[in-house]
This record gives sequence, structure tokens and C-alpha cells, in this order.
Amino acid sequence: MSMSTVWQTYQSMTRDRSVAGQRVSRGTVRRILGYARPYRVIIAIFLGTLVVTSLLSVAQPLLFKRIVDDGISVGNTSLVTWTALAIAGLAIADAAFGIVSRWYSARIGEGLIFDLRTQVYDHVQHQSIAFFTRAQTGALISRLNSDVIGAQQAFTSTLGGVLGNLISVSVVLVAMFALSWQITLASLILVPLFLLPARYMGRRLQSLTREQMGLNAEMSSQMTERFNVSGALLVKLFGRPEDESSLFAGRARRVRDIGIRIAMANRWFFTALTLVAALATAVTYGLGGNLVIDGAITLGTLLALVALLAQLYGPLTALSNVRVDVMTALVSFERVFEVLDLDPLVREPAKPRALPSGALDVEFDAVSFTYPTAAEVSLASLESVAREESVDSSGPVLHDVSFTVAAGSLTALVGPSGAGKSTITSLVTRLYDPNDGTVRLGGVDVREVARDDLRSAIGVVSQEAHLFHDTIGANLRYAQPEASTDEVMQACEDAQIMNLINQLPDGLNTVVGDRGYRLSGGEKQRLALARLFLKAPRVVVLDEATAHLDSESERLVQRALDSALEGRTSLVIAHRLSTIRRADQILVVDQGRIVQRGTHSELLAAGGIYETLYRTQFSDT
Repeated sequence: MSMSTVWQTYQSMTRDRSVAGQRVSRGTVRRILGYARPYRVIIAIFLGTLVVTSLLSVAQPLLFKRIVDDGISVGNTSLVTWTALAIAGLAIADAAFGIVSRWYSARIGEGLIFDLRTQVYDHVQHQSIAFFTRAQTGALISRLNSDVIGAQQAFTSTLGGVLGNLISVSVVLVAMFALSWQITLASLILVPLFLLPARYMGRRLQSLTREQMGLNAEMSSQMTERFNVSGALLVKLFGRPEDESSLFAGRARRVRDIGIRIAMANRWFFTALTLVAALATAVTYGLGGNLVIDGAITLGTLLALVALLAQLYGPLTALSNVRVDVMTALVSFERVFEVLDLDPLVREPAKPRALPSGALDVEFDAVSFTYPTAAEVSLASLESVAREESVDSSGPVLHDVSFTVAAGSLTALVGPSGAGKSTITSLVTRLYDPNDGTVRLGGVDVREVARDDLRSAIGVVSQEAHLFHDTIGANLRYAQPEASTDEVMQACEDAQIMNLINQLPDGLNTVVGDRGYRLSGGEKQRLALARLFLKAPRVVVLDEATAHLDSESERLVQRALDSALEGRTSLVIAHRLSTIRRADQILVVDQGRIVQRGTHSELLAAGGIYETLYRTQFSDT
């Protein structure tokens, strides 16, 4: 038995058999065939190469019979020569068809991976922000990698393996029975001896491999959490390096020990397979040799049977595990489809309406909102801990909220933590949709505005400015990819960050590091403001955008904001007195309701919550 046949059998026998008991939804196979449709011609050619390869592999042993019986035994040198050349030609043809088959297999597999990955990535991009607050990043990445590759194997390893083995076994058995039914039956009687050790060691390897994968995941999780900037900083400030090293060493030690056990199990597996194959060969030679002596069969027939036997056991054993192979591929497809079937909470309108030109007003009309439950926005399989949620009992976050931010004016939102201020800004930017009521932009329901138009019209700077692990210039151009260098520099001037950039050796080409941690909080915030200036939106939403700035930086940025916000509609969550005093309207939010509204002086004169907030939170600012 060739090593490739042994390896193919090993892969099949060591698959996780638990998948065979799983159910796949109705219509899954039909849906899978839909992905195969663009490759139907290539798949047909691929299957054709499998048939030809199987026939060529059987033809060679039959030529061995002829060269021995009709050539060597009778001294026909011409026949020996030409048959040997034919065998060599078949070997070359077999190799050529193997290469062609592998090319088509790779073309199908890699094409399918591309199709699935791009479709899943695009679909996930369209999910609401609520999806990302729940889904575990590693689980999402796994769907784009492990599960997509597993699904791809349905068209290559599984499709090619199952059909290829079926064709090979059929052709080999027909040839063997034609040569000697006695030896063929004796060989098949040994099949159970071949399967039993393979199945036992396969189950053992599955258990060990599953445990190894779990431990590797734990090590990977520890490294991910400790090696990112935030985790490394926390460990240095509060952690105990010795305990961290000890914990990691313990997990690595267990992985090492399991690795040794897997290596030995692998050796036992391969030894069992090759040993039983050797026993089968011995039986064939013993029985066949006696038949040759008795004149029942020829020596060439015996040699052909031995060669055919080497091609029988591997595919036959793999076919005994065909249900596990097929279900493994189907389950991988199911896990990919699970993500694709999760409808985005916030959907693109079927017939988008255009926003009016010029300055836009913002209107909340009797808006109520409750954050969605886990079942509405996520999948249990994408969360590290899946449990029944109690979100439903929390009640609405906003209650019948109505207000208007006039075009070109500044409205400040103030109120205690958890009052619903950030939720209001999230509804303006359509990170969520209200359960009741309407949010309008320029008189148009934001649910009727195309996503790109909405993003183009609204600019946001949040309290925690996020920067990608890229250059300063790339992070700024994320808001306006076509911006010229002069426009980028002007935005940096407006955000009072140009002095810092000029001091950096690489200027705009300076890499900011993971999440921008090479910069201070104030520097990141000013870059976020520069990104906003570069975008030049008609509506500006600021969520404590100056919270990380010192007094001097705030004074400089505030001056830039005064210029940038002029003529633009602005909705600002304010924690600074300067912003509140400049506001055309102040909305006091408490427990999801607008409880007071007016200018700074009007609200101070009216007393109530605003006065209390002002005295405790703003008076010392």
C-alpha cells in the first residue's frame, strides 16, 4: 500500500465522528449546489480525470500479468519490450492526469474559498454595531478561515475522495474478480481486520486532537490578551510576570505531553494499517502461490492481484467512513450559512431617498428605543459564553423622545451617565433603528437614506478615538480617500496636531501602532478631529470629543471646532462648560427622557436637574 493511500485512509478515519449524528437543515445540499454551479464545467472535467486515473491505475497491473505470462514465461522479448514501454507510458499518463486533476481540484477549491470568504466578509460588514458588541472576534475569524476551508473540502477532498474511491474500488474489484474470485473473496474477508485497528486508533486520535486544539486555543487567547498594548500595560501595572509565565508554561507543557501521545498514536495507526496490509499480501501470496503451483492461475495473474490489492484497502476503508466525510463537509457549510442567514438589524433601504442639499436639520419624532436581545443580533456559536439573556426585562432606553436640531445650529446633550445620550447619537448615525417613532435628517427618515449618503452627510468623533495600525496619513484618508496631501495637512492644522506631525521623523508616514497606542490620548483625539475636518460633513456628532485634551489643547481644538462647526448642524454630548455656553439649545436627558430644554441661562434660571448638574459637574470647569 502506497504512503499516499495510507495517508488518505488516515485522514478519513481520524475525522470527528460526532458530526455524523448532526442534522443539517433541509435545502442545504441544494444551496451548496448553487455555489457549485459556476464551476460545473470544471467539476465535470475534474471527475473525468478521476475516472481516467482509476482506469490507468488498474491497467498497469493487468500489463504486469501480460508481461510475465505472455512475455517472460515464453521468452517473447519483443512483447516484453513493448509491454514495458506501455507500462512506462501509462505511468507517465497517470502522472500527467494526476497533475491535471490536482489543478482542477485547486481551481475549484480556491475559487470556492474566495466566493465564500468575500460573501461572508461583506455580509458581516453590513451587520449592525450590536452584532459586533456580542460576537467574539476569534469566532468570526474562524468562520472566514477554518469553516470556509472545511466547506471548500466538500468540492475537493470529499467530492474527489468519495467519488474517486468509489470508482477505484469498483474498477479494482471487477478486475480482481475477473482474475481470481477465490483470492478476491479471501482478501475481502480480511477487511474487518483492517478496519478495527483503524477505527480504534482513529477515535483515540480524535480525542487527543480535540484536547490539543482546546489547549492551543487557551494559549492563543492568553497570548492575544497579554501581547496587545492594553493587555501588556495591565500586566505590567497590576500583573505578576512569574504567575503569567507559570500559567503559560503549564498549558504549553500539557500541549507537549499530548503532542507526544498523538505522535505515538499516529505511529500505532500507521503500523496497524501497514501491518494488516502486509498480512493481506501474505495471504494473497500464500493462497495464490498454491493456486499457481496447482495450475489454477498463472504467475502473472498472482502478481497482478497483489498489485491490485494494494489499491483496494485504502479506498475501501475510506468508503466505510463516507458518512463522516460528507457530514463534516456539510456541517462546515452549515456554519458558514449560519452567518450568511443572520439578517442585519439595520438594513439598506430598497428605494433610497436623496438628502436635500445644504445644511440639514435633525429631528426626533416620538422616538422610543430598546436595545436588541442577543437572539436578534448575534449567534450563540459566535459568543465565548452563550447563555440566556435578561435584556428583555431592562425595558426601553429612550421614551417618546422628540426634539429638533435646527440646520446650522448646535445642540448639547447633558445628563447623568446612562441617561441615554449616546443612544440618541447612535440613532442619528443609524447604528440602530428606533423601535417606535422616526429620526429624520433634512426631513427624510434616516431609514430611507442610502448608507453611503448617510455616512457622507454625518461625521462622528467619539470619546475613544480608534486608529488602525497604519500610518497617520492612511488613518486620516480613511474618511476621504481622494484627499490631497495639502488637504490632509490643512485638516491637521485645523485640529492643532500639525506641530506634532512635523516633529515626527516620518511625518504623515509615521505608523501609529496597535489602536494608535504610540500616541497620547489627546494626540489621538486631535487626529480623530482632523479626520472629521477632512471629511467636512454637513452634520457633526461629537461624543465627548474633547474629553482627553488638556486645557491648552482643548482651547486650541475648541477654536478649530468653532470654525469647523460654523454653518454645520451639530449634536454634541457635552461635559465641558465651554460647549454648553455656546449651544443654541441644551437638552437635559434623564432616564431616557428629555426632561428639560433651553439655553444655558434659561435652564439655570429654571432650576431643576440642569442646575444641579451644572453646580456639581460644570461649575469648577
